[in-house]
Amino acid sequence: MSQLRVRFAPSPTGYLHIGGARTALFNYLLARKEKGCFVLRIEDTDVARSTQESVDAILQAMSWLGLSCDEGPYYQSERFDLYRSKVEQLLASGAAYRCYCTPEELEAKRKLAEQEKRKPKYDGTCRDRQDVPADRPYVVRFRAPQEGATTFNDRIKGAITFQHAELDDLIVQRTDGTPTYNFVVVIDDAEMGINLVIRGDDHINNTPRQILLYQALGYEVPEFAHVPMILGSDQKRLSKRHGATSVMAYRDLGYLPEAMVNYLVRLGWSYGDEEIFSMEDLVEKFSLDNVGRSAGVFNPEKLLWLNAHYIKTGDPQRLGELLRDYLAALEVNCDNGPPLSEVVKTLQERCKTMVEMAEQAACYYRSEVEFDPKATAKFLTEAQQPVFAATLEQLAGLEDWQEGAIEEALGKVMESTGLKFGKIAQPLRVALTGGTVSPSICLVMAVMGKEMALARIERAAGMLA
Repeated sequence: MSQLRVRFAPSPTGYLHIGGARTALFNYLLARKEKGCFVLRIEDTDVARSTQESVDAILQAMSWLGLSCDEGPYYQSERFDLYRSKVEQLLASGAAYRCYCTPEELEAKRKLAEQEKRKPKYDGTCRDRQDVPADRPYVVRFRAPQEGATTFNDRIKGAITFQHAELDDLIVQRTDGTPTYNFVVVIDDAEMGINLVIRGDDHINNTPRQILLYQALGYEVPEFAHVPMILGSDQKRLSKRHGATSVMAYRDLGYLPEAMVNYLVRLGWSYGDEEIFSMEDLVEKFSLDNVGRSAGVFNPEKLLWLNAHYIKTGDPQRLGELLRDYLAALEVNCDNGPPLSEVVKTLQERCKTMVEMAEQAACYYRSEVEFDPKATAKFLTEAQQPVFAATLEQLAGLEDWQEGAIEEALGKVMESTGLKFGKIAQPLRVALTGGTVSPSICLVMAVMGKEMALARIERAAGMLA
């Protein structure tokens, strides 16, 4: 049995869409499981819309997700000579012909077909044309069979049949000499030895045309597996109206790559009742046999739940390094202050995204607290003067600046003031963080360090006068 060779072939006309990322993931996982080859090809034949910025965005997203390719990236724009030679091959064999019909003539044919309730496909005017006008632009069309049918066995959807009478004479080369998508994808997949094409099921209608091209060019036809689409909650194709659809937009929103990978694979694939999968688990367990035939519905709440899980169980050291960029986005310099990994430990249980963690971690590194007005009005009042005075007295002489020792010191504040812990902790929380929500106040002070903690309490105490 020959080695499995699969590919991911995005067009660089924008960001990497979630649907494209899932297709890439399925290809990657199967290649890794079966020790095959995962090829990355950039389909940039649309020169007008393809940009280097989009290429970079796609490569960045692939890297972020951990989807490394074994070959590539290859670029279609570097293979035009090959495509032109294959056009000439089809013309020479009679499998293709030049079509001189003008856009106006084609539009007239389309309207007539609609009036006559016929399928608006090309009527074959130039199929058997013998003259070759030297001064007229032309496209090259593939001479599709007009009788019979093409059947292929889809690895996900089963046997699919298309009647040739339904197919058009596909344009393989435009008037400007550039090749078309359905033509070049066949050549590239064949020349690169791709023997299983895993792609979205919006390509199913292209498949019979491509199979006929494989055969006309003398190539072996690969297997196909068409993955169901991803829909929004309204059962319509996922788009910007449903929220972010770019992979990297989710990184910017504070999602971890392992959460995105775990979520994407479950949009259409299952393994019993399991929900949590590491990349290693997926390589071991992934199979096209467990890919469903129906569309997956994108559920932002489920993705957020997974992200919270991976933050909660993540390595604090790694999360700390990731947190650095999110703090930088808030213009917070974390070079001075407590170790990021220690800050992460105080917030892992509480935060669902890295953005949320950065917002809560900022207080550990800002030179001055940014006070919430409502919290200040409620908790930083003259009535709190005894609390702050007693707290500063107990903490100032504390040499063992650890969470347990701080907790004991606050216990003494409770004894001297006759107040319950909540009445002491909340004003201190506002003094230290600027708001009313934080991890344990004793833990916050321990991580913050004695110097910063006391300076912030003294500042808040000064505001009460």
